[in-house]
Amino acid sequence: MTAQLALGTYRCQAIPEAAVRAAASGAWIDTAPNYATGQAQTLLSPVLAAHPHVRISTKAGFFTAATGADAVDAGVLTEDQAVAGHSLAPNYVRWQIRRNGKQLGRERLDLVLLHNPERTHPGDRPALHRAIRDAFAVLEEAVAAGHVAGYGVATWAGLEGEAFAVGELLTLATEAAGGQHHLAAIQLPVSLVTMTPIAQALDGRGPLPAAADAGLRVMASAPLHGGELPGMVDQELADLIRPGLTPAQASILAVASCPGVTNVLLAASGAPHWKEAADAVAQPSLTAAKLREITGVLASP
Repeated sequence: MTAQLALGTYRCQAIPEAAVRAAASGAWIDTAPNYATGQAQTLLSPVLAAHPHVRISTKAGFFTAATGADAVDAGVLTEDQAVAGHSLAPNYVRWQIRRNGKQLGRERLDLVLLHNPERTHPGDRPALHRAIRDAFAVLEEAVAAGHVAGYGVATWAGLEGEAFAVGELLTLATEAAGGQHHLAAIQLPVSLVTMTPIAQALDGRGPLPAAADAGLRVMASAPLHGGELPGMVDQELADLIRPGLTPAQASILAVASCPGVTNVLLAASGAPHWKEAADAVAQPSLTAAKLREITGVLASP
């Protein structure tokens, strides 16, 4: 099965309009309190109110200077902690979950992800894992209170840099929950530039098969590498991936076909780009043999 398209709002230039299109197609929407200079969640709120069945994921970790100041006023961060612009401190995570819900207009959030937890205690894995476990414990509290359905980790380099592995996250979630946990998803970059997860998955290794085996949602971020890939992929490579596709579509289909990936996050601000991407994921999935051929070509000197 080809993965489903989801709206990512990190680089989205017209969030309300893009969210309406995503909602109309039943797509998942992903955001964070620091996106769009801290305005993304409030911009999404009216769309979510009009489409109550649309599922939303948001985050806790990074925050804007304004949010940091509010957190200091609320007594959940010290001024020194606020200067860092990132925190997994339990009191802050608890406060940010409530704030996310209010800004999004949702009493119950579908998914809350710890945002780049590797930023905490860099180089000190035991301390990082303790911080993640403590934050997971707060998220388990939120699940028990009915404010969150599930939680996870959104990372840029944590899984590839081995700050943590999927198995370790599952163990930390079990410890935080004292048994049955609600760890439900991971989010990480997967593209024809960041190919390591694809190559590993084809060999049954790495985070994607581990997440799939655990029944986790896998959200592939930056599938177009910040919009750079369509200019890097020529038509010959696009035709190798699947004849008749544009370079952007070919790039998206390759990610959507990767074993274990369930959602491909795309910050498509305009209707033509969203339709182009939707047409790509509507294609039959690429075979493992074809993905191996693609990774082999791209790995060649």
